[in-house]
Amino acid sequence: MTSSPYRMLTSVDRLLADPRLAELAAAFSHERVAGLARAVLDDARTAIAGGTPAPNADALVAAVLALAERRWRGGLRPVINATGVVIQTNLGRAPLSAEAAEAMRQAATGYSNLEFDLEHGERGSRYRSVELLLTELTGAEAAMVVGNNAAAVLLGLMAVAQGKEVVVSRGEAVEIGGGFRIPDVLRQSGARLVEVGTTNRTYIEDYDNALSHESAALLRVHTSNFRVVGFTHSVELSELVELARRRDLAVLDDLGSGCLLDTAAYGMLHEPLVQDSVAAGVDAVFFSGDKLLGGPQAGIVVGKQALVDRLKRHSLARAVRADKASLAGLATTLGHYLKNEATQKVPIWQMIATPLPELDRRAGAWAARFPGLATVEDGRSMIGGGSLPGEGLPTRLLAFSESALGSRQSVDALAAQLRTGKPAVVARIERDCLLIDPRTVLPGEDEQLLQALARALPAG
Repeated sequence: MTSSPYRMLTSVDRLLADPRLAELAAAFSHERVAGLARAVLDDARTAIAGGTPAPNADALVAAVLALAERRWRGGLRPVINATGVVIQTNLGRAPLSAEAAEAMRQAATGYSNLEFDLEHGERGSRYRSVELLLTELTGAEAAMVVGNNAAAVLLGLMAVAQGKEVVVSRGEAVEIGGGFRIPDVLRQSGARLVEVGTTNRTYIEDYDNALSHESAALLRVHTSNFRVVGFTHSVELSELVELARRRDLAVLDDLGSGCLLDTAAYGMLHEPLVQDSVAAGVDAVFFSGDKLLGGPQAGIVVGKQALVDRLKRHSLARAVRADKASLAGLATTLGHYLKNEATQKVPIWQMIATPLPELDRRAGAWAARFPGLATVEDGRSMIGGGSLPGEGLPTRLLAFSESALGSRQSVDALAAQLRTGKPAVVARIERDCLLIDPRTVLPGEDEQLLQALARALPAG
């Protein structure tokens, strides 16, 4: 008589006696690991009921270890970004410079003068050190930092226009990403949206005609993640400022990414600079710290002293303020710009500024490790992060085609193997090819990438 497959399953106690699970139990407690073992055995019984053979003890232990890894590994896993998208939102946007990361570590692991004036021995402002750097770089009178740009825009609208009207071009009443819609933010702030013009053409007269005694501000929103071309017209920032001065209104400028360097110098279209908005006379400019600036997540406000002071005093400011580690990392990142070393120290600008021959050299060296499987192809890297839509930079790609891999492995399977490895490698697939872009593979990651590829590729 054939024994029941259920009776072939190893017991919880025997599983826990395995040295690998005993070590896990020593770290996480016997009860927790026993709970995982029971869950794995329950899954095995379900699989047996469906006709799957009973797994052996080694397979069950491996399943418990895998379940513990998924549930308890904690934190974020390192990923090699081989996609060619420089500001990859899903992969954490901008990586930090070594100096910025160290500044954040020091701020997080010890005490600091976050809100203490060392010179006078009294309470100080958490904004002060970063504010001095921002005003020096942008020419603004004042600055402050909050958690992210959405919070900065919301705070600005609440402080300036709650219960009042804000006039926006219809072509700028946009959704930036992740459901962040300008009309929704205006409603949440208590301000009332007044749309003017059309999707593709708005004139200064449209703004002027829409103003009333209820108007508080003119809002310009940089359409950073799409571009309208063809029969278009938009109002210059200087025109908005001139109108606002005549009508005693504030001008708010949501730049989104927030750029301090001229992108045209690197072969791309010109991205609006924060300095240009300040020079135009805007009352408050809002932008991100972790996109084209290349720092930690933050929402930055620069502008006129009187308006920024209103934001600092607003009751919402405390709820959305930036933490000490972010402020430390942001200050160090801004220091790279002040010392004219952003393209040498800030990783996203290192990537943007990398010349094509260097990318070709790296891709060629990688391809030499996989003769007969890999080739080097022309391609384009994208900026990403809702910045410079449609813009790309020429690059050289390491390519693994479906035909080169043959029947041994599909490009989808290869991509999955890379994603689930250690370290995880995220590439892109186009035209039945898995593509690895050296532009976004950080210096020092080459050998890790090549070893991950060697493990993932079919034997032989």
